[in-house]
Amino acid sequence: VQLQASGGGLVQAGGSLRLSCAASGTIYSNYIMAWFRQAPGKEREFVAGIWWRSGRRAVADSVKGRFTISRDNAENTVYLQMNSLKPEDTAVYVCATDTHPRTTWPPVSRYEYDYWGQGTQVTVSS
Repeated sequence: VQLQASGGGLVQAGGSLRLSCAASGTIYSNYIMAWFRQAPGKEREFVAGIWWRSGRRAVADSVKGRFTISRDNAENTVYLQMNSLKPEDTAVYVCATDTHPRTTWPPVSRYEYDYWGQGTQVTVSS
């Protein structure tokens, strides 16, 4: 699986961005597709994830109510709609896929993901 992220940029606080992650290769129904982010000097953290088969979603508390993850099965693409952006959302956003059978939820551990795309920078100015 290869992942290609896009859609980052510079936006003012309160603005919106939509990130896309296009996956090449076969996406099986048990896969989890997720977004992580990493700010300078900080650990990579889970932002949102979606189960390819059911569409079940998980969103980090820090972005709940502002960010929405969705998928387009036909296009093998996952989206992250980010609204009401804050300066603390500034980070490199990376998409990832977990191909293993899942027994726990939510899928927040980065160690469980085995394919990663390149990052896309999101910068929110105050």
